[in-house]
Amino acid sequence: MLADAVHSVLCPVLSIFLVVLFARAVLSWFPVEPGSFLQQMNDVLGLLTDWAVLPLRRIIPPVGMFDMSFLVLVIGLAILRNGICGP
Repeated sequence: MLADAVHSVLCPVLSIFLVVLFARAVLSWFPVEPGSFLQQMNDVLGLLTDWAVLPLRRIIPPVGMFDMSFLVLVIGLAILRNGICGP
């Protein structure tokens, strides 16, 4: 009973968080002007995801232009989601 409740809450939360992470990644490809709508979206996505990305970023250095900590987080969450929720 409790496992079903956890499953029904955790699976959507993980899915939504992965979508937010992907949105942050896509937005990082575009130039953002201060004060624009994209800047506001960038700030919101940063607030929603920095708590998970920043600790990994302290441990895993970037490789060139690529933020490997972000990639590790996305892959780890995808594996966790698939393990808990199924493919």
